[in-house]
Amino acid sequence: MKTAALFSRRTLFTVLLLLGSLSCGASEWALKDTTGVRYSLSGLHGKWVLVNFWAPWCPSCIGEIPELVSLQQQHKDLQVIGVAVMYKTRREVADMMQSQAITYPIVFGNEDTASDFGGMVGMPTSFLYSPSGKLLGKHDGPLTREEIEQAIAQKPEAAALFTR
Repeated sequence: MKTAALFSRRTLFTVLLLLGSLSCGASEWALKDTTGVRYSLSGLHGKWVLVNFWAPWCPSCIGEIPELVSLQQQHKDLQVIGVAVMYKTRREVADMMQSQAITYPIVFGNEDTASDFGGMVGMPTSFLYSPSGKLLGKHDGPLTREEIEQAIAQKPEAAALFTR
């Protein structure tokens, strides 16, 4: 029974990944970070890409920042890009970057930016792209480092984290 349950989880995960890769080709996007560096999906080919929408006033967003910083530092095959939205001033974002010691790129976004990625239900919202540039899905709510590592390792238990 345990083997059958494991097999069905693996099968479900594989099917979800295949469906995602066949029908969910990510459209090209380009974002400029706070220092003017341009990041594009095609320019990050060969890396996992996690685009994380957050706001300076959002406790859940702030809570996952240390996880994202650690993840970015430990995984050279992953690029985290933070998209700040719903902020009062750019200074507010810059202050948050400094106080949280954010080392991954942050871009200034807005409602249009969120819509371009497929919209948000809440915050934080993250979009995960495979090294081939395919959108694997999005996740509404905070993520832990372990959950993201499971997703990029393509472990079956991570299949439900990112939905289309």
